[in-house]
Amino acid sequence: MPLPPPPEPLPGDAPWTDGGAEPVHAPGEDGEPPGGDPPDPGVVARLRRAGCVFAEEEARLLIAAAPDPAELDTLIGRRTTGEPLEHVIGRARFGGLWIAVDPGVFVPRRRTEFLLERAVALLRPGAVVVDLCCGSGALGAALLARGERLELHAADLDPTAVRCARRNLAALGAHRVHRGDLFEALPSGLRGRIDVLVANVPYVPTEEIALLPGEARDHEARTALDGGRDGLDVLRRVVAGAARWLAPGGRLLVETGERQRAGALDVVAEHGLLPDAVTSEEHGTTVVTGTRPNRSP
Repeated sequence: MPLPPPPEPLPGDAPWTDGGAEPVHAPGEDGEPPGGDPPDPGVVARLRRAGCVFAEEEARLLIAAAPDPAELDTLIGRRTTGEPLEHVIGRARFGGLWIAVDPGVFVPRRRTEFLLERAVALLRPGAVVVDLCCGSGALGAALLARGERLELHAADLDPTAVRCARRNLAALGAHRVHRGDLFEALPSGLRGRIDVLVANVPYVPTEEIALLPGEARDHEARTALDGGRDGLDVLRRVVAGAARWLAPGGRLLVETGERQRAGALDVVAEHGLLPDAVTSEEHGTTVVTGTRPNRSP
């Protein structure tokens, strides 16, 4: 059934609903330029006329990103015609980091910080970690910042996303960010060695893509949004391959919607992993975990 329209977001909210997408962050969150003097009222007025909810905060970000008045006018024009703010200024805040986000690349959502938190709790020094469906590499970058001596790899099918992820994960070297279809992208030497596998898979049902706000529908890669008939197609493929790649006791963590929780847990159990799920009301999302059983002694 069609989703109800999302409520108007408030500053600091994570405006995203199951099967829907909104601008990622309310500008002015931690790490954004400080308030200071009011921004140029003319810029604010243009943004408000275009329907930007956080016009003053967005004006500050756009002004900070523009080297001169001509470029500022260009950036404002892009924003007022519906391009996501993060694509316009070329970055997004995620997990306390600034993440480069190129046009066309999936913008990291604040809600995915719950997936980050769950994964961080599992890290140990020297762990082998993979960020599958990595998009901009935001999850991998945030995990790398929190872990000790991680062997981290990231992979995505979209070449634009891979180029972006290589910038955000430059410390790893380009050879650690792979392009390809899910596990096919990974080096064979990782098989059976992965301790923590995170996958922010697309989970919007195909018929609901048309219901997404234009910022997502028109400016992000369809492959990063479309989860198939019930939103679980990519999740099924990830779970089906995970047991062969996880180390004994290794864990797969996948973000999904609360209404897909039961179906996702069934998929995990069907493929021999121990299923679990936790929902965060604060973040408005669910993380499903599949643990590979330890080998018998």
